[in-house]
Amino acid sequence: MSEQQVFWVDTRADRERAHNGISRYSELVRDNIAEFDGVWGDIAPVAFACAAWRVATPPVASPGFVRWHRRILSASCVRNGWDGSITARITLVSPPPAALTASRAWWRDRGWQGWPEIFGQYVEPAEQDLTKIPFVRPVLLVDAPLPLDDLPPAPEWPAEDLAELAHRALLVLVRELNRLIAPVITQIENGGG
Repeated sequence: MSEQQVFWVDTRADRERAHNGISRYSELVRDNIAEFDGVWGDIAPVAFACAAWRVATPPVASPGFVRWHRRILSASCVRNGWDGSITARITLVSPPPAALTASRAWWRDRGWQGWPEIFGQYVEPAEQDLTKIPFVRPVLLVDAPLPLDDLPPAPEWPAEDLAELAHRALLVLVRELNRLIAPVITQIENGGG
């Protein structure tokens, strides 16, 4: 069974949205150089990789250069303050817990609804709907370490190849996040969520 891709780098859209016709992400790295403050010459690649991730994802990049599965609501990578490792924090749409689905009698009288979907995307309920209908929108929060292997080293200063190094870091993060989160999403979707 092939592994599902739940994170990917959208290179086609990156090229199409570029003002220079080459890479919108490269432009974002240049325009958001302050995101990399404090990482120059860092002995560990973590802070650099986290900065590269922030620049590639909303709200800095909108739409994101790194895209994700429709069940993923947010994805961030942060430096762990305890040991300097990298921690991924993923929020994703979940099916209701078994305790709520064992009997549906509790929600018949109120008309409870789950996650609204528009064109296959999970969305927040409209304010108008919230005045009439109660919603239960289960979410899973995943906090997990990511391996540091293969992350490029932090550059000594804002070098000419900064965008290329940031892109390499993104590819490693995307690969590791797929290994981590794809089985979770596969299980949710195969389990009838």
